Amino acid sequence: MQNFSELSLSPSLKERLLAGRFTTPTPVQAAAIPQALEGKDVLATAQTGTGKTLAFLIPVIEKLLTQQKPGIAALVLVPTRELAMQVATQYNALRGKLPAAALVVGGLPERQQLMAIRNGARLMVATPGRLEDYLDRQQVQFNALHTLVLDESDRMLDMGFLPAIRRIARTLPRERQTLCFSATMEGDMQRLVKDFTKNPVRLTFGSTLKPAENVRLQAFEVPMDGKQAMLHHLLGKETGRCLVFSRTKRGTERIAKTLNREGINAAMIHGDRSQSQRTAALEGFQRGRFRVLVATDLASRGIHVQDIVHVINYDLPEVAENFIHRVGRTGRAGGSGVASTLFVKDQRTELFQLERALGIKMERMRTDGSQPRPKEQLRPSADRPSDLTKPSLICLPGEVLQVQLEG
Repeated sequence: MQNFSELSLSPSLKERLLAGRFTTPTPVQAAAIPQALEGKDVLATAQTGTGKTLAFLIPVIEKLLTQQKPGIAALVLVPTRELAMQVATQYNALRGKLPAAALVVGGLPERQQLMAIRNGARLMVATPGRLEDYLDRQQVQFNALHTLVLDESDRMLDMGFLPAIRRIARTLPRERQTLCFSATMEGDMQRLVKDFTKNPVRLTFGSTLKPAENVRLQAFEVPMDGKQAMLHHLLGKETGRCLVFSRTKRGTERIAKTLNREGINAAMIHGDRSQSQRTAALEGFQRGRFRVLVATDLASRGIHVQDIVHVINYDLPEVAENFIHRVGRTGRAGGSGVASTLFVKDQRTELFQLERALGIKMERMRTDGSQPRPKEQLRPSADRPSDLTKPSLICLPGEVLQVQLEG
């Protein structure tokens, strides 16, 4: 499939895709949509930024248009509020005369969510915790449901949602279509797929444990007290949107406040911010009111903002997989991007462990932005034997890191 116009879709949906400038499908869309339109269960794994949301929304909307039974007919489960809001926004842009989506998440007014359900919503986008609450209180029924979508399935497992997903699934009709989209496929994911799908069509695109090839990876070794100055330098070279990742909530607050004092408009997102604060920060970032968004890994999968030109890892991630999802915020949908990682001398070994775990190599850059000569490429510090005997904290989920100490 080279164009969305080749699909057997309702004329109204084709018109809305064209109006939204969706013409050429990404590889995951070209492969998954025809299979889903045929009613098959689909399991698709692809890197972040490859268009997985549209890959399940198009067949879901087409089925809603052709099957008019009232009630919630399609359920999309996602791990975070931000992702739920963005899926609902994308659906509402394409739904035409279909009712608006019912958004069922924590941190937003309950009255509005329940009203959307009672007013005849056909699609529900939900996080597992809030949906379980509504089911316990008998606020929602799924007698009319024909499609279940598990989006960012691996992330939901990471966050411990598997028991909730199993309890929710028991309330759904057994005869249904299940579409499962994920960035990675670990052991728990495979068990989830086996339990919730029937003979799924398996689709895999690229390495899901490596950044996209169109993202330039570079690393800067800085003095212990030089990270903020380096960050300011990197941001000063960019004119587009930039996303900065910190390991901690406190670090996120400090970085954002310092940037604003330096005259760089920055917003922040972390777990202690209220939903209204997180929504305002994300919307301001999307609309250009803030050029920089500073976030913890909470946002590594919840931010789907086009044209992020630069992702900056102010802190190294705690696990290698988080690096993939951070970097995946740039270079989306075939575009190009840059991902810079800041580290100090004592973190050389940790950086090498990260590269080894992911099978990547970052360009080592001088602090002025130039590349060092090959002989200047960094190696683990030889004058610190303890660096060579410390096990790194970075490992892939389910991976056992074995360290042999000498001497």
